[in-house]
Amino acid sequence: MEPERRAWVPPAWVAWGAVVAAFAFAAVSLLWATGSTLGLDTLGGSVERLGRGRDPALLAANAVALVLKLLGGVLALALVQPWGRRLPQRPLLALGWLGSAVLVVYGVLQVTTLALVAAHVLVPDEPLSDRALRWRLLLWEPWFLVWGLLLAGATLRCRRLRRGV
Repeated sequence: MEPERRAWVPPAWVAWGAVVAAFAFAAVSLLWATGSTLGLDTLGGSVERLGRGRDPALLAANAVALVLKLLGGVLALALVQPWGRRLPQRPLLALGWLGSAVLVVYGVLQVTTLALVAAHVLVPDEPLSDRALRWRLLLWEPWFLVWGLLLAGATLRCRRLRRGV
């Protein structure tokens, strides 16, 4: 008789990585929501221009992004912390899977689009500086993808640990 195989459980650092990714990204949104222009040149285009002009709509959008990223961090914490076990499992896991899917899809679409711009296959409506294109292609957009993958790992870890696998 074969020994029972146990399902793989992602390591704890994956779940904690989702927490760190969320709160670090929230810190950037806080910076920009409060009107800072630090790092705006790494975004380029109309976002940089609107940010430097302290456009109220962009400041509000950054405030909304800040709240969503903080909620993403709390969700990741709920998946990894003991107090999260007191929350209803189905909604918690559903939010984890939904959040990770949105982040991964958004990240893949953004990275793919920017890679096509960098390869001169696509021409954006508004040109980006080489600096902004590099930063967005190598940091800002992949951050969504990495965060999504980490959140998926945290969700899988939570699910498997709760089931005792």
